[in-house]
Amino acid sequence: MNTGTSSDIGNAVESVEAPKRPTQVPDAIKHGGFIAYEREDVKYRNPNVRMNDWKEVMEESKPGPLLKTQSARCMDCGTPFCHQENSGCPLGNKIPEFNELVYQNRWQEALDRLLETNNFPEFTGRVCLAPCEGSCVLGIIENPVSIKY
Repeated sequence: MNTGTSSDIGNAVESVEAPKRPTQVPDAIKHGGFIAYEREDVKYRNPNVRMNDWKEVMEESKPGPLLKTQSARCMDCGTPFCHQENSGCPLGNKIPEFNELVYQNRWQEALDRLLETNNFPEFTGRVCLAPCEGSCVLGIIENPVSIKY
C-alpha cells in the first residue's frame, strides 16, 4: 500500500541534484565528450582593467586541459550545421575537423584547416559573433559546444 502523496514525490525529486560534470580534465576522452563535460564559456577580463591597456578583451587561452575538454564536446555530427554558410559559420570553417585537431593537440594542422576557408583567422576570430554555436546540434538539448573559445 502506497501512503506517499504526489507532493511528497515531487519534493523528493526536487531535492535530488544532478551531479556536476567537469568543464576541464587533464586527459579528456573524446567519445561521448558532449555528455561527460559541461560547457565552459569565454572569460572576459575586468572592464576596469581593460580600459587602461590595449590587450585582449578575453582572458588568454593556452593549449591545455580546458581547450582539449571543450573540443572533446564536439559531436562530429553527420550533418554539421555549424560550418554551413547559411546557418552557421559565414566563412564555412570546418569546425568539427578543427575541433578534432585541437583535441589531438595538432595545432599546426588545426591552423592549416582554418586557413583553407579563412585568410585571416587571427583577427576574424576576435570579432566573430559565433553564429556556429547557435546552429550547433547539441544546442537542441543543452548548451552548445563552446566554439568561439
